[in-house]
Amino acid sequence: MRLSVNHVTVYRYDTPVRAVVQSHRLTPSVFDGQKAVDWNISVSGGLLGGGFRDGAGDYVQGWTVAGPLSEITVTVQGTVDTRDLAGMLRGHRELTPPGAYMRETHPTRADIALTDLARGVEAGTSDRLALAHALSEAVSDAIVWRSGQTHSHTTAAEALAMGEGVCQDHAHALIACARLRDLPARYVSGYLHTETSATAKDAAHAWAEIHINGLGWIGFDPANRCCPDERYIRLGSGDDAQGAAPIRGTARGGAEETLDVSVAVSSHQQ
Repeated sequence: MRLSVNHVTVYRYDTPVRAVVQSHRLTPSVFDGQKAVDWNISVSGGLLGGGFRDGAGDYVQGWTVAGPLSEITVTVQGTVDTRDLAGMLRGHRELTPPGAYMRETHPTRADIALTDLARGVEAGTSDRLALAHALSEAVSDAIVWRSGQTHSHTTAAEALAMGEGVCQDHAHALIACARLRDLPARYVSGYLHTETSATAKDAAHAWAEIHINGLGWIGFDPANRCCPDERYIRLGSGDDAQGAAPIRGTARGGAEETLDVSVAVSSHQQ
């Protein structure tokens, strides 16, 4: 499938700031399931800084915008050819060992309810792939997808207690459950193409990857009850949402920041 992305993020400051420094994970991952045909990232008034591929295989690009300024626009436009690998991250080169993704973070910290959910999954521990699928289904059942009920700082435990959330909450909960069952797991940010708005679960999307010995990293999307396929574009990964954030930055000046985000993903015949 050929997917086109138009992603615009506008940052506004209530008083002018002296400068803004940003770090982007906005470049599509390099693996057998996707290939960028064209891809362009621009920052209004921005100066391109250093870029590097980190230990997880994600490309990180720095930007600096000199002030005084009250608004910045980050625009991502591009086209990616994708194919369905049943969630497998085949051909992705990285140096970070899977065991590094067993550490707990604040959003993925397990409470009693998360522990009970993970331990209650009936799947043979010898079949780790079946266990991963069962954990993803359990999270899908326990947390109903509903927008506007959680926020960017909601933890997996809080989302489970409410019984509802969005893709970020599903990913955090699955990561917590997987780690409780001794499966390395990480958060993935990217894009998702959906046919109709009625079934959309955010064009700017997130899911989890679980490492299975002998198979490698495999993606699971509890929000849509599936493994990532040709509708998905993978950008980057991390221990949690903050670690995998497509845009991270700092404004010098202490102003209040607001942002507007617009993301559209469309498909084309190849």
